[in-house]
Amino acid sequence: MLLLDNVPLAPMTTLGVGGRADYFCAAQNDEDIREAAIFARERDLPIFVMGGGSNLVVSDAGFAGLVLKIALRGITERSRGSEQVSFTVGAGEEWDAFVAHTVQSRYAGLECLSGIPGTVGGTPIQNVGAYGQEVSETITEVQALHLGSLEAVTFSNADCRFSYRGSRFNFAADHGGYVITSVSFGLEHSGKATVRYAELEQHFAGNPEPTLAETREAVLALRRRKAMLLMSGQEDYRSVGSFFKNPVISEEQCSELSDRLAARGSQLPSYPAGEGYRKIPAAWLVERAGFHKGFTKGAAGISRHHALAIVNRGGATAAEIVALKDEIQAKVRGEFGIELQPEPVFVGL
Repeated sequence: MLLLDNVPLAPMTTLGVGGRADYFCAAQNDEDIREAAIFARERDLPIFVMGGGSNLVVSDAGFAGLVLKIALRGITERSRGSEQVSFTVGAGEEWDAFVAHTVQSRYAGLECLSGIPGTVGGTPIQNVGAYGQEVSETITEVQALHLGSLEAVTFSNADCRFSYRGSRFNFAADHGGYVITSVSFGLEHSGKATVRYAELEQHFAGNPEPTLAETREAVLALRRRKAMLLMSGQEDYRSVGSFFKNPVISEEQCSELSDRLAARGSQLPSYPAGEGYRKIPAAWLVERAGFHKGFTKGAAGISRHHALAIVNRGGATAAEIVALKDEIQAKVRGEFGIELQPEPVFVGL
């Protein structure tokens, strides 16, 4: 185990804010994780488990403990019959590189999740989803180490308790309790691409059965247009992606809010979200609360391409990012009575 001290964290994140970690370790295998956990335990240090840094807001004060970056690699492919294949992927593998590999090999199930930054190990934690797919649809198992017992544990799909942008791994009782070491996926060979998201349906009008490769390219193009792909040198790409979850409210609350807005001449967009519930686009709420694309406050702001992305315009502090987040939440709460929930993980805040 290679242990470093006083390591800057901002360069390891896509948002580019935050201070230093007292201690830092990039774990290459299970034994590195165990040694790091013992080191922290003996010194009574908190541990923060880090993946690709694409979904983090790190405090300006940094992290007074051990940051454990998961760098476990490897992809194992196993056939499950003529039409099914199972992949077991190291948690430190780059997510989009793995998705590209599955698409090139003509395995369906992840094509709409193209272009999402970060590592494989981070995807089950928040049940990553986009453009009509979620990882919970294809994850068969999650392998992890328990930081307390240091024993290996395998979770089935049901054990993971997947929900909208959530799982057992980000519930308060389990957060930080497990370190995900690998994830197993079940995919379909030569399966059809998933085209059930409105923007993709519009893109493929006249093409009822796009290939997996065509679907991946369409998703990448959509993400690029919204500045949701990582591209160096451009401030609108210095973000954590979507900063807020799309709120899910009861049909009764949705109806009341819709009537109130209709009286003002405004129409509330909403979508089914399970029996008795509707999903409201968070970006619509943010913009209607007065935070237009390109909004700037100090060195923080809103992307010029997507209202859900809070961006670092250069030299922003974590405090500026959080202040803008708080202001947006307060305005949306006051205007619509809806509490926006942030997507990123806050470290030291």
